[in-house]
Amino acid sequence: MAKRGGFPGAMPGNMNNLMKQAQKMQKQMEEKTKEIEEKEWEATAGGGAVTVRVSGKKEVLSVKLSQEVVDPDDIEMLEDLIVAATNEALRKMEEESASVMNSITGGLGGLGGGFPF
Repeated sequence: MAKRGGFPGAMPGNMNNLMKQAQKMQKQMEEKTKEIEEKEWEATAGGGAVTVRVSGKKEVLSVKLSQEVVDPDDIEMLEDLIVAATNEALRKMEEESASVMNSITGGLGGLGGGFPF
């Protein structure tokens, strides 16, 4: 006689446990996402001539320039330093965010991915 429903070879309580774990993981991810969105990261370029702060929402919060970097004859260098500092601040934010999420998911690769079945 053939089995009906469920997964072949699976224990009946395993699916419930898996669902509970997934719900717990989702709640943890939501909490950590909110924490990350409230944090700020800062990076500098040009030996501290340009400082950029970004939020966990990927928004630029501030750009500070030292007086000596403001050269009307070399606007391109200033633009490059701002871009470099902004990209570095965003990279720091992304790196920490990925690390936090990885610690929750155990490296599952995001929601729904990487399950071993």
